[in-house]
Amino acid sequence: MQSIPVDTARLGAILCVVPPEPRVNPETGQIRVDRDGNTIYVVGCVVRQVEGRRSDVIEVAVPGEPRGLDAGMRVEIAELTAIQWQMGDRSGTSWRATAITPAAGQPTPAAPAPGKPKGGPGGVG
Repeated sequence: MQSIPVDTARLGAILCVVPPEPRVNPETGQIRVDRDGNTIYVVGCVVRQVEGRRSDVIEVAVPGEPRGLDAGMRVEIAELTAIQWQMGDRSGTSWRATAITPAAGQPTPAAPAPGKPKGGPGGVG
């Protein structure tokens, strides 16, 4: 496997499109952990190149649960790395980072007030 560091400063907007979810081994159903025992989370991100209109969706794996991320938010990705892999006749690229955080100046999603029902009157809606 070849590991390639990615300079995120050369990318345009990076948006969260799928909030963090634990990475699950599809064969065993167990949640994956790294060497240090941290749960691995996956965040779906749209990355737009600075020049042109091209954008790509990538799933970035990070150790530990990223906090304060919601779909549609601009995010910052720390130490993004592309890993080229090949297994038999299949090959691809996986993405890893040390952290994903809301971009500077990005409002964090509001949590519902404790004891207040969601929605309109009677908690409907």
